[in-house]
Amino acid sequence: MSYRMDWKRVPSLAALRAFEAAARTGSLSAAAGALNVTHAAISQHVRALEREVGAELLHRGPRGVEATETGATLAAALSDGFGRIAAGVEAARRARGVGPLRVAVTPTFAENWLMPRIGRFWAAHPEVEVALLPSTALADLAAGKADVAIRSGRGWPGSECLLSARYAVVAAPALAAADPDPARTCWYIEPYSDEIRRFAEAAGLIDGDSCVHEQPSNALTLAAVRAGHGLSAQTLPNVEAELAAGTLVAIRILEETGAGYHLVPAPAPPHPGLKPFAAWLRREAKGVESAGAGA
Repeated sequence: MSYRMDWKRVPSLAALRAFEAAARTGSLSAAAGALNVTHAAISQHVRALEREVGAELLHRGPRGVEATETGATLAAALSDGFGRIAAGVEAARRARGVGPLRVAVTPTFAENWLMPRIGRFWAAHPEVEVALLPSTALADLAAGKADVAIRSGRGWPGSECLLSARYAVVAAPALAAADPDPARTCWYIEPYSDEIRRFAEAAGLIDGDSCVHEQPSNALTLAAVRAGHGLSAQTLPNVEAELAAGTLVAIRILEETGAGYHLVPAPAPPHPGLKPFAAWLRREAKGVESAGAGA
């Protein structure tokens, strides 16, 4: 059933945008910068919106402005709505001429699993241009920042699991030959790998007294481990090539965690290249699982 909008009951878009930006950033000045208006304009818009809805939406906090309970509910609805608007506009722009399929992926997975294989996709589908967007941050799919994401974890609404993500404790061959005690050996972990740290702690491999060095990227983490400086926990898909080449050795495989690499499509109408790309990913992942490298 369609909903007929009564625009007479909807506050001005400028006021809604100003409030959403202020609630999201926690700062009137930051909101002003984001919308390219003055601090006073943001303040006036928020006050006008509060008068219209008849409730306080923002109040001063120790570090700026904070949303009230009513304000937080409204801000969440506005963020979702503006995200859908942005995605719709982006889809309309791209409908005139289809651009590349934008794939958000972590740098480590892109480097170690996707890039060694993607040549086969390009050979089979030269008509589909693929733009990889490597980042440790989660892409905002609702805002149209990417067409699809490959994420590690336990799944998201509408996602499809491609690969299981069992973890291996890896070391350089020389260190592995010395049979290191994980509790007395330094560990190397990137700061974004909270999940890996939790698994290592749950397995009794590290605790609060362990020597743990955080690296700014997983590439540097693996470089330190290859050099024999210590251990790291890595998903098997991320180190399968190094294990096969012998540059790293798995000294322990952690038990099945239920986590995996998931294909998460954007909520907007799908890019025409997504269907063949997703089908190719499934075939590649199935081959890995069948060979036992990702199981």
